[in-house]
Amino acid sequence: MRCGWARLPVLVAGVSSAWMLAATAQTPPTSDEPEMQEAEEAEAAPSVNDPDIMKDIDVDKLDWSQLNVDASTLSDLVAKGSAARAAANAEASWSANERPNGTAAVSVKQSISPFWDTRIGADMTVTRQGIATTSEQLSERLANGGSLPESSGTAWAAITAPGVASIWDKTAVEARVDPGSEQSKLGTSLSKSLLLSEQYSLTLKNDYNLIQQGIVPVPGIISHPVRSYETDQSARLSIADTGTSLIAGQTLSTSDDKWLRKLGAEQKLLDGVTISGSIGETPSGAASKSLSAGFKRSW
Repeated sequence: MRCGWARLPVLVAGVSSAWMLAATAQTPPTSDEPEMQEAEEAEAAPSVNDPDIMKDIDVDKLDWSQLNVDASTLSDLVAKGSAARAAANAEASWSANERPNGTAAVSVKQSISPFWDTRIGADMTVTRQGIATTSEQLSERLANGGSLPESSGTAWAAITAPGVASIWDKTAVEARVDPGSEQSKLGTSLSKSLLLSEQYSLTLKNDYNLIQQGIVPVPGIISHPVRSYETDQSARLSIADTGTSLIAGQTLSTSDDKWLRKLGAEQKLLDGVTISGSIGETPSGAASKSLSAGFKRSW
């Protein structure tokens, strides 16, 4: 058995030599190969007339320590680069929208986790800063129903998750708290998008909201919060060529005893500029009409 193992390298070397000889015999030599090899050798061969590039360099004075690189630090550099990119993506984004009554709608949001698109943010109404003139105050009162606008804000947290099979495409859950009005809201939205053609798309959406008015009961503070429920169903038809959207829907809440229907349209004019209008029913039976225009800018 020991002799067999000793002869194994010799057998392998013999088989390899035979295979190389057979491959060489099957490959016909070409007349151009010797000339090409001679030309390559002539180009690669050094000449005594070539300039000496090491003439003015003292080899003994070279700092060879520059080549001492710790390979373990390379992974740290990669990790730092990935962390920097993740921090850049997680930075808060701001947006502002000027309103006709002199206030500005300022929003800030920040992504918390890419898993299910978890994010937090705040929506604020900021009044004009500085001392306003009498004419400015008068115009702000007229635009705000006779009173000067006040600053306010709400904090929110939201998460977006996928839907269930072919029933709906997306599930969105949002919790919102408004300390100024002592109101909190928990909403769930289920939506499904259908591509009708290259130019037309339809989005079906169901919203369910739980609204609580009053502060949350805590030990030592007596409160009687009031809860209400809202359900909203809508269908949105979007036209890609013109930037037009047609909306139809209905709403039902605990304070109403019937569904209230509404119709609306939205038109994109320029980049960030939109105009929208709607007409809907009210509990009293009168029609509610609205027409608004907005400009959205992000930085």
